[in-house]
Amino acid sequence: MKTKVIKIYEPGSVDVLKIEENEIDKPGLNEVLIEHSYAGLNFIDINQRRGTYPLKTLPQIMGMEAAGIIREVGQNVSKFKIGDKVTHCMNLGSYSKLMVLNQDRVIKLKNDVNLSIAAASTLQGLTAQYLINQSYKLKLNDTVLIHAVAGGVGQILCQWAKNIGAYVIGTVSNSHKEKIAKLNGCDFVINYTENKFDEKIIEITEKKGVDVIYDSVGKDTFLTGIKCLAPKGRIVSFGVSSGPIEPININLLRSFSGSITTGGLNTYIKDSVEMQNNADSFFDLILKKRYRDQHYKRI
Repeated sequence: MKTKVIKIYEPGSVDVLKIEENEIDKPGLNEVLIEHSYAGLNFIDINQRRGTYPLKTLPQIMGMEAAGIIREVGQNVSKFKIGDKVTHCMNLGSYSKLMVLNQDRVIKLKNDVNLSIAAASTLQGLTAQYLINQSYKLKLNDTVLIHAVAGGVGQILCQWAKNIGAYVIGTVSNSHKEKIAKLNGCDFVINYTENKFDEKIIEITEKKGVDVIYDSVGKDTFLTGIKCLAPKGRIVSFGVSSGPIEPININLLRSFSGSITTGGLNTYIKDSVEMQNNADSFFDLILKKRYRDQHYKRI
């Protein structure tokens, strides 16, 4: 069985992406065959293509997120049937028209969920879900700082936090991203190219600080962020887009009982039941029109 794929033979610019036909096997006992309708594009794909996140083997089919329809099921498959709408993420090789996956790596969608929206938001939505519900249980009237609030995860985090009833402060790098943040309900937007975000937060919160910081930036923001925490506040590190975080003195947190936690999506999708439940909670909010649509592209 043949399928169209996007593959790389070496890291580099977008020119290394090659559209080819690949032979794939029929689904095994616990596997399903998915016909992808849409694929998501994420920074992890770009980093893998550039070689910033080295791939174990080359050549390699690219992509970590997609959504589509079940076309075949293996003999022992119990969770899916032919025709089911599904989505998945963190499965390398998702830039393909057809893909075989173990049923435990796939999320079932309700019929009302748009496949294009699912492909554009599964990875980001599941990330936002664990950040808001597990890394720090966000509550009504909490004050939250979201770095890169106009990014994929940042936009969902902002809207989810506003639905809970939190006061949201976000950082961005330019005026265009300021507009995106405001469209998503961000209460106060800080352009960090024009202002020092820690000074603005101390001013905005009247020196109280924020209850939680969601930080996907890392090196450029983490240590400064500690200065912005309220008593018992927590900083959640889930990315290092500006580079690795430098070693810190833990005593900086002791005086106000602050805490640090880290996060990685794979931990929260390892168990298939937990993955499905987390996805259901996210997509139910989309169906209730609590979130604005994300951008998408057809394969």
